[in-house]
Amino acid sequence: MAEQLNLKEKGMEIDIGISKEDRAKIAKGLSRLLADSYTLYLTTHNFHWNVTGPMFNALHQMFEGHYTELAEAVDVIAERIRALGFPAPGTFKEFEKLASLKQPESVPDAEGMIQILLDNHEGVAKTARAVVPQAEKANDEPTLDLLTQRLQIHEKTAWMLRSLLEK
Repeated sequence: MAEQLNLKEKGMEIDIGISKEDRAKIAKGLSRLLADSYTLYLTTHNFHWNVTGPMFNALHQMFEGHYTELAEAVDVIAERIRALGFPAPGTFKEFEKLASLKQPESVPDAEGMIQILLDNHEGVAKTARAVVPQAEKANDEPTLDLLTQRLQIHEKTAWMLRSLLEK
């Protein structure tokens, strides 16, 4: 109790209108989103380096755009976790425990890369969508805004990747 008062006196206690319990639930969901997003970032960067074939130039450039956007996104997600008062996961070990996405064990051909990225963007969208009810319950508009933006990007990217696979 004395420690709590000390934090309050120093202005360090978080009082943003969301209970600590709700902030913890939201941060846990955002941590899973961060882990999936970082896993997708690594996969996309890997494919950018290793793509070959007739669509090399187009895919190489597209993957670069995707991993650049994801690099910015992981920072925004991690900063929201911190704003909620919790440490953001930041190691491969933590990401491996939290992520629902798996890293490919080999380098697929270009079409395989597109399919894996399509599946992963859809997977990240599902992870983001799972946090929405927690954020809605807590009236956490900043997190809802972040989730809406992530959903729009992942769903649009999945649509574009799916279009590349149509025969």
